[in-house]
Amino acid sequence: MAEKQISLPAKLLNGGVAGIIGVTCVFPIDLAKTRLQNQRKGQQAYRSMLDCLLKTLRSEGYFGMYRGAAVNLTLVTPEKAIKLAANDYLRHLLARDGYVPSPALYAQNHLIT
Repeated sequence: MAEKQISLPAKLLNGGVAGIIGVTCVFPIDLAKTRLQNQRKGQQAYRSMLDCLLKTLRSEGYFGMYRGAAVNLTLVTPEKAIKLAANDYLRHLLARDGYVPSPALYAQNHLIT
């Protein structure tokens, strides 16, 4: 059965949206991790990641949780778009030439991307 091929711009757009969603979901956790790592031994401003997230939300508001995310969005969005589009293109190219990836490789690839 022939698989319908999606256009390259659509693949790039899908990858870019995936990058934006990924950064949006993970950035507050990364912010808390960085703040926990930067606190001094005697200071102990935060007891846990949840404590850090709650204190940041209370003191800086919702948008404070995403302060500094513009750099990540700018860099991750095109990287993810290119990576996912190239992955799909190469998989299609190899399948066209008769290469059939093992199910284990296919499953592992989807865990990474």
